[in-house]
Amino acid sequence: MSTIKLIIDGQEIEVKNGTTILEAAKKINVNIPTLCHHEDLCVAGNCRVCVVEVKGRERLEASCAVPAEEGMDILTNSAKIRNARKDIVSLLVSEHNTQCTTCYRNTNCELQELAAEYNVDGNKYLSVLKEGIEIDTSSWSIEKDDSKCIHCQRCVRTCAELQHVNALTAAFKGNEMKISTFGELPFNEVVCTNCGQCVNHCPTGALTERRYFDQVWEALGDHSKHVVMNTAPSVRVALGEMLGYEVGTRVTGKMVTAMKKIGADSVLDTDFSADLTIIEEGHELLSRLRKVLLKKDTNIKLPMITSCSPGWVKFIEHMYPNHLGHLSTCKSPQQMFGALTKTYYAEKKGIDPKDIVSVAIMPCAAKKYEANRAEMNDSGYRDIDAGLTTREFGLMIKQAGLNFQNLEDSEFDSIMGESTGAGVIFGATGGVMEAALRTAYTIVTGRNVPFKNLNITAVRGTEGIRKASIKIDGCLEEWAFLEGAELNVAVAHGLKNARTIMDEVASGKSNYHFIEVMGCPGGCIGGGGQPIPTNADIRAKRIQAIYEEDMSKSIRMSHENPEIVRIYKEFLGEPLGEKSHKLLHTHYHKRNRY
Repeated sequence: MSTIKLIIDGQEIEVKNGTTILEAAKKINVNIPTLCHHEDLCVAGNCRVCVVEVKGRERLEASCAVPAEEGMDILTNSAKIRNARKDIVSLLVSEHNTQCTTCYRNTNCELQELAAEYNVDGNKYLSVLKEGIEIDTSSWSIEKDDSKCIHCQRCVRTCAELQHVNALTAAFKGNEMKISTFGELPFNEVVCTNCGQCVNHCPTGALTERRYFDQVWEALGDHSKHVVMNTAPSVRVALGEMLGYEVGTRVTGKMVTAMKKIGADSVLDTDFSADLTIIEEGHELLSRLRKVLLKKDTNIKLPMITSCSPGWVKFIEHMYPNHLGHLSTCKSPQQMFGALTKTYYAEKKGIDPKDIVSVAIMPCAAKKYEANRAEMNDSGYRDIDAGLTTREFGLMIKQAGLNFQNLEDSEFDSIMGESTGAGVIFGATGGVMEAALRTAYTIVTGRNVPFKNLNITAVRGTEGIRKASIKIDGCLEEWAFLEGAELNVAVAHGLKNARTIMDEVASGKSNYHFIEVMGCPGGCIGGGGQPIPTNADIRAKRIQAIYEEDMSKSIRMSHENPEIVRIYKEFLGEPLGEKSHKLLHTHYHKRNRY
């Protein structure tokens, strides 16, 4: 590709043709402020905060949207630019609810940061904030507060480009313009997957997760309640970002200590139920293969598709309701954990299940919705009583006055607290597939997967869709019908890619046997409840930390987890058995497209 030369603030730079001015400035460490721009999204040029001065041109140019040209001489910090930016930010503030001290995004708000940086006087322009704006709290997962919206449309682009859901849109014109839903319906009445990617990409507090930590604090202070906290794989590689650590730092031991110090009666690991999911899901896959390939049962659907991601599950319920038979019937690790907390754990501890409060700390906004689905009470109680995001738990640690960096490392408690590396990698796209293959291959052949150090690199990475084939040979007698078979698998992350792969399935052109789908970019490490900001580099560092955690484990295959072996022996009986089916499996519902 050809290159061009230009000058930015007196410094000559050579860049590829097609590079924007904003991108060129970043290459020489010149920071140009933005609000509507995000690395994950297409160019918008809505906010104009990123304007720069191009010598020889009368108008100021939006650096995020204007390509650099040969010979350009650009100023990013002239008096004219600083005054323009200050006016732009001032105008945004004039129609913004500036009760910053009580805002959930206080100190982590891009508008607030720019207002401080440019010394914006709130009295420069009259406030034109409309009165009587109501906060939409109808969703279990997401709150929408239009009084804090700056109309950057990041949420609209996120929902359309990254997720292909289009739950949000820019409605009306002029001073009536707003970000709205179909028919201006509340969030709980529109086609929304609750993934929370709109929240992660919002620069202000206009979109946030529904928060439940006050109820959790109340339970922690109630001595008649037994509070069990469990935490997902992705939390341990992202929580540190909120508490002074570099992106990608693993803080597992300190995280456990923090949960104990804030008053949890038992601190357990969702990675345990991730291992359990692999046992159930792996046997379900093999059962389907037997019925289709050996018994020629045409009622069984292949490919089988994972069901761990509640955002993805709601997406397929809305968008491909006639293909729900492809979903694994396994509950997610969160919901398996909840069902067992109120049954197996309660029995082992001698506690009345009604007195147990099960709290799940997750990287995901959709997990809040999942916990409140009507199906999720097979224990006889609400299986998960409260779902918190990584962000909420980080705030609880601050509220508790804990100096997180000075905490000692602790181990998870016993009974559903032990896990393997296979459970850990659930947090990264491709992780469920890799964990399942590690176990399923061993069940069928009696040998480990033929990959160095068990690392099935073919299903790793952040490409939108990854495909792999694994030849099965040397099968045990029970699985002789699979001898010489090629197991075709695929991995997709983000609902845009989920749509692509489901179109293949719906058209009958898919040759896969097993597909993993995660609703968020990068998998759970990029979930809608993770620390803000997010971008591709941040997600890559979290993924790297996930695999480091896997390699640090002494046991790296789910079926070798001694607590998994024990729970089948003492309580569940066998995979896909009667008790497993009742507590660990579920069903799904056809939903409307509008």
